[in-house]
Amino acid sequence: MNRTRAFLRPLLLISLALLVPVVPFLVLGDAFEARLQNWVQQDWSQEGRFWLIVLVLSADIVLPVPSSGVSTYAGGTLGLAGGTAASWLGMTLGATLGFALARALGRPFADRFGGKDVVRLQRVSARYGDAALVVTRALPILAEACVLLVGAVRLPWRRFLPPVMISNLAISLTYAAFGAYFGERDALPAAIVASVLLPLIVAIGVRHRWRSQA
Repeated sequence: MNRTRAFLRPLLLISLALLVPVVPFLVLGDAFEARLQNWVQQDWSQEGRFWLIVLVLSADIVLPVPSSGVSTYAGGTLGLAGGTAASWLGMTLGATLGFALARALGRPFADRFGGKDVVRLQRVSARYGDAALVVTRALPILAEACVLLVGAVRLPWRRFLPPVMISNLAISLTYAAFGAYFGERDALPAAIVASVLLPLIVAIGVRHRWRSQA
């Protein structure tokens, strides 16, 4: 029985992961797919698209922007190099803005935009130190909450920028490559959906585990 469970559990997880990009299209129908396809194929200039991506990602700290999906879109429409650059610049500007505002405005600002996740991340930060920035960088909601937390406690800039910039580069390169690969195969909409939902599922699982351990 234990061996069967050990085999079935990873198989189930893999199956669910494979279904993630398919489910929205099945539930929401052809209209959803058509709208997403039209959005992906908007007739913008490459320069305009680049700066739009940067602007959207830089607002991620105060708005519910699916940064993983935007970064995947960047790779699919700007290519690997351009998508990585736009994603990295936007994510880094957003994190820097959130950190600076939290340093200036303190814990009330962090609690307002980070909610209860800021409180939960105190334990993670206490355990992992500056590495908490790296650990949470790829997780939606938690990444922003961690930035606000370390800003509120006035972490020095020299300890904030290097791990965030390096982590953002790795994340941006990964999602841009993902988008570029599937963009060449006319499957960018499904890739965007998958890149949004998979990290979100992981983040929800992490938050649930933290609540159960509280």
